[in-house]
Amino acid sequence: MDPLLLFCSIAGGLCLAGIAYCGGGAYNDFTDFVHRDLDDRLRSLRAQTPKLRRWIHTWLALVAAVFVSLSFVMDGVVLALVVCMLLSAGPWYVVRRISEGRRQKIEDQLADAMVMFSSAVRAGLSLPQCLEMLAMECPKPIKQEFGQIIGEYKLGKPLERTLTEAKDRLRSENFVLFAAALLASRESGGRLNETVERISKSVMEVQRLERKVVSETAQARKSALYMAMAPPFILVAYYFMDPQATQLLFIKFAGQIILSISLILNVVAYFWAVRILNPDI
Repeated sequence: MDPLLLFCSIAGGLCLAGIAYCGGGAYNDFTDFVHRDLDDRLRSLRAQTPKLRRWIHTWLALVAAVFVSLSFVMDGVVLALVVCMLLSAGPWYVVRRISEGRRQKIEDQLADAMVMFSSAVRAGLSLPQCLEMLAMECPKPIKQEFGQIIGEYKLGKPLERTLTEAKDRLRSENFVLFAAALLASRESGGRLNETVERISKSVMEVQRLERKVVSETAQARKSALYMAMAPPFILVAYYFMDPQATQLLFIKFAGQIILSISLILNVVAYFWAVRILNPDI
């Protein structure tokens, strides 16, 4: 092993040992933050999380094992740090994307649910009966949310409280407007069906604009994905063309620096492009 790589490996191992021995408080704060965030995301997906903290510790132990194997066995200290950073954020990113996808699906289904709700109000149904109808007729996942609202109401919880908790749980701007209309109607009366119809029309218009943006930027988003996937394929192609020169990127310290910077810039560029191509309307 190269002396510089050996020194970096030993230093990295000593840093990990120092964190484990002296930085227990910082480690606990970090795992607490990760636990709170993942627990909130998983609860929004209606997943049970009794052993979440144990899974977090197990995953971090696996990441540490990957770091040790890459740094000592493959002589890749710098590359090991970058790979471990990506591995550490991987599960959180996947859960976040799934949670965001479910929230977006609820946003898309809410406009149709409000139209159905206003029709039920016009037919003379009470507010709890309208919500129960939505819990029965709407598709998933919004069906589950209305089912929880009406289920908690039937168990004795005030409807105002169930709606407030639903607003905090869903974190949807459209649902906030919908719940505000319901709460205002219960307090001061008024034509609830007309209010909900106006909100649903506004939501549908926003969704129309969002779909237009998505359709207009579909090709650009595909191009961003292809550009992010291109460097690994180019690296594999260069390996078959010149294996010795390609191996230097993984063996030599300077090559690891170049490879790590390229990997970080590639990931940052992809997420930057996604951020630009998904404006918040």
